[in-house]
Amino acid sequence: MTSLSERLGPLRHRDFRLLVVGRTTNSFGGAVTPVALAFAVLDLGGSATELGLVVAAFALAEVVTVLFGGVLGDRVSRQRLLQVTMTAAAVVQGAVAALLVADRATIPVLAGGGAVLGVLLALGGPSAQAIVRLTVPAEELSTAVPLGRVMQNGAQILGFAAGGVLVAAVGPGWAIAVDAGTFAVASFCFSLMRVPHTRPEGEARPSFLGDLGDGFREVFRHTWLWLLIGQALLYHLFYGGAQGVLGPIVVEDSIGRSAWGLALSALMAGFLVGGLVCLRFRPRHGLFVGTAFLSLTACFPIAMALSDQLWVVVIGAFLHGFGLEIFSVNWDLSIQQNVDEDKLARVYSLDLVGSFVMRPLGLALTGPVAEAVGFERWLLVVGAVMGGSSLVALLSRDVQKLVRT
Repeated sequence: MTSLSERLGPLRHRDFRLLVVGRTTNSFGGAVTPVALAFAVLDLGGSATELGLVVAAFALAEVVTVLFGGVLGDRVSRQRLLQVTMTAAAVVQGAVAALLVADRATIPVLAGGGAVLGVLLALGGPSAQAIVRLTVPAEELSTAVPLGRVMQNGAQILGFAAGGVLVAAVGPGWAIAVDAGTFAVASFCFSLMRVPHTRPEGEARPSFLGDLGDGFREVFRHTWLWLLIGQALLYHLFYGGAQGVLGPIVVEDSIGRSAWGLALSALMAGFLVGGLVCLRFRPRHGLFVGTAFLSLTACFPIAMALSDQLWVVVIGAFLHGFGLEIFSVNWDLSIQQNVDEDKLARVYSLDLVGSFVMRPLGLALTGPVAEAVGFERWLLVVGAVMGGSSLVALLSRDVQKLVRT
């Protein structure tokens, strides 16, 4: 008979439970905010271009700060860094929510609050990923990674759906206040964790640039790593604006405002199902298989471009999330299993930079470009780039041959 400890798996480890609860709660609030923010800008009279600039402010702040977050994550206590950044994020989101509720918010205020929040999340982001390996034994990592993602994705599904309901019922300000509360809960959970510091006390520390240089060398030591970071650059350059700017406008015009929340929920349902599949589906060449599934991300923008039927958009969103999650689990495990512990946060930060460095530009340019060529036509271009770049990455022998341990 299977013991309770075996059935719980990685969740029997206290630090992993606290990490998952904190990140899952925060994922719920993080899914509410994009829905609320989009309609907050539109309600203030903002255009597609202004919405793109507001979202771009958050993304740009993230990109500028995340390298520093990676170095910090390998220098100081990851647990303490997460606790501090989550506390500060709760304060920032609380202030933005209060201004919206009091009808004192402006589009520049929303952009400024998003930029500050982007800085805080970028400082803690690499540590939130790298700390997983400190909470479970190495042999349980292949279960812990998809399990944590399944729980976070489930919370995001609820968050996207709740975001649409909250915006319709009480307005964007109160919806963002919920996100502020989830940051506070996450901070409390992280404060209870007890994980070791990865760099021994008293060890000589190189300069910031020296630490960063070590991270770059580790990335370029693995062809599959820098190649797929480059592919992600294209993905986020094109897709960031498709979801953050065009999606709410196109879907609202063709189907209705509530449909956008349902589409995002379907996207997250795809993530959830993909994560559940990965708990059992463990291909030997996981990165190759995951990259093949990544081509399904083209389905969402193409569905928005070609159909005004809710069920078509929902299916496209689901396939996007499903394919991306199969890739993401195998990508995360490839990094966890092939990068040294003392460089892990820096590699994750470079992954985030490589993935998101073009996202602010894409967000800022999507409005003007799409208005010039047509929203639907541009969404077709986005789908072609996303699907095509994934298939091209499959040609790499390093991607084909990397073995999952």
